[in-house]
Amino acid sequence: MATRFPVARRRRRALRGALAAALVLGVLTGCSSEYDGAEAEYAGDYSSHPPLSVVGYPSTGTLGITQQVVWRIADGRVDELADLGDPDKDRGTTEKTAENWIAAFRKGAGGKVTAEFYDEGSYRQTVVLYLHDTGQIKELYVRPLWMDDRSVYRVGMDEPDPAEATAVAPWVPKKPGELGSTMIR
Repeated sequence: MATRFPVARRRRRALRGALAAALVLGVLTGCSSEYDGAEAEYAGDYSSHPPLSVVGYPSTGTLGITQQVVWRIADGRVDELADLGDPDKDRGTTEKTAENWIAAFRKGAGGKVTAEFYDEGSYRQTVVLYLHDTGQIKELYVRPLWMDDRSVYRVGMDEPDPAEATAVAPWVPKKPGELGSTMIR
């Protein structure tokens, strides 16, 4: 009988180990389902694009949407860029604006970009993109909206004329940080 106990102990340990592994696997599987498609897409975009340099004081929302704008322009993804626009605006105008931004800024958006965030972003924030490889400058307006029972940030995309899409406002400095991230008009 003394020889049977070690075998029984090993069986119980193996059974406990299998149950513990099943429990851990169940917990891990349950947690991973909370990582939704949007988060997975954001993580993939973040790891496959150059980092965005930041000047000023973005909120989490204004920084996130600005990064997505730069990524969509760099990747030439018109529909996904247009989806970042205000849903209350005319979709045709938003899509034409997205096409213009990609045609004008795609090369520069694929390289080093500095985003300067002006003033406070709880209602609306002006963001100026400096595309270092091409020397281009692009001004954006980002604001929060209430959609699908949650607050999200969207970009003003009302530049269907290519000349308007590439125009630089006279107040915008030639280099990031020259105004201390405060608009003076």
